[in-house]
Amino acid sequence: MVATSLDSQEQIDSKYSNAIGNVRELEERGCIVIYGVDAKQMSQHFFLSTQRFDRIVYNFPHVGFLFREDSYCQIQLNKRLVKGFLQNAKLLLKKEGGEIHITHKEGHPYNKWDLVRKAHKIGLLLTQTLPFRKDDYPGYDNKRAHGTLSDASFHLGDCTTYKFRLPPC
Repeated sequence: MVATSLDSQEQIDSKYSNAIGNVRELEERGCIVIYGVDAKQMSQHFFLSTQRFDRIVYNFPHVGFLFREDSYCQIQLNKRLVKGFLQNAKLLLKKEGGEIHITHKEGHPYNKWDLVRKAHKIGLLLTQTLPFRKDDYPGYDNKRAHGTLSDASFHLGDCTTYKFRLPPC
C-alpha cells in the first residue's frame, strides 16, 4: 500500500494532532508514505509512475476554502481537481481489475462537480456506488485539511463512494 499527501511531512505534523502516530502505524504495517504529491500530477511522480495499482482511493477531494463552497469559482476549482485526479489515476491503474474510488459529499453544491460525467469523459466506467458510513471505518476521522481549523472534523452528511474502472479491452 502507498499513501500520499500533498502536504510535506512537516506540514502534516504541524496540522494534525494524530499525524505522527498515524504515519508510524502505516509504516509499521508496511505502507509506503510519500509527501508532496499533487493528485493532478501524480502519474508523473518518479516512484508512482513506475507502479500500477489495484485500487486508487481519494476520500473527499477538495482544493481548500478559497471562496464560498457554493460559489462558481470554488466549484470550478474542485471540478479541475477531480478531473486531474481521475486523468492521473487512470494512468496508474492496473488494466485488469483496477478500481478508482472517490468518496464525495452528496447534494448541493457537491453535485455540481459532475464526478460521474467527468469520469465517463475521461474513459472510465462507473461500476458501483455505495453509501459512505464513517462507522464502517473504525478510527477514521475526517479532517478539514485547510486553514487554521485543519485538524477539525467537518460534518459529513450524506456521502457516496463512487467506484470506476477501465473499460474492457
